[in-house]
Amino acid sequence: MRNIVHLFVFDGFADWGTALALCEVRRPGDYRVRTVGLRRAPVQSMGGLTVVPDLTLEEVDSRHGALMILPGGTAWERGENAEVTDHLPRWHAQGMAIGALCSGVLALARAGLLERRRHTANHPGHIDTFVPGYAGAAHYDADALAVGEAGILTASAVGGVEFAREVIRLLDLYDSRDTEAWYRLFKYGDPPSWLVAETAPAAAVER
Repeated sequence: MRNIVHLFVFDGFADWGTALALCEVRRPGDYRVRTVGLRRAPVQSMGGLTVVPDLTLEEVDSRHGALMILPGGTAWERGENAEVTDHLPRWHAQGMAIGALCSGVLALARAGLLERRRHTANHPGHIDTFVPGYAGAAHYDADALAVGEAGILTASAVGGVEFAREVIRLLDLYDSRDTEAWYRLFKYGDPPSWLVAETAPAAAVER
């Protein structure tokens, strides 16, 4: 059963980018979230949170993994975390989806997973700058903040809400109507009618 969502963590990972997605993953209770590191030593996020990884890369069991998330962080631009990049093609071939935000998308490009799939990133030219062998420019969508295609999810640094929506769709957490309502709430502050009715003061409801 694929019921684990993995989050790769490293010193300087962008904790805020994945926050909404992880909260929605855990809300229904069908999926577990596990952090993965190069080793089990503590790492510190961009926001100063200390995280002790639950697993190392070698301990990831792709038979139970529904999704591996690669958060942003400047480490990717420095060419670090090559170890996880080496695992990505195998995990994806074995049925685990891979999602990446911001500079985490560079790992997907280095793994050759963007060559034939629609995808996005921070801005046009970002991937080319850091991945000289990148061959997916023809499939780059400059207008999308997040894209999900064939088990590969990509998002820009400002596409956290859109990335979370793609995760919700991938894991079938909510039906299409509730997914759209969720998106409008977190993107535009537009609450669904049922939420307005539940939270309105009694006097306002009576009027």
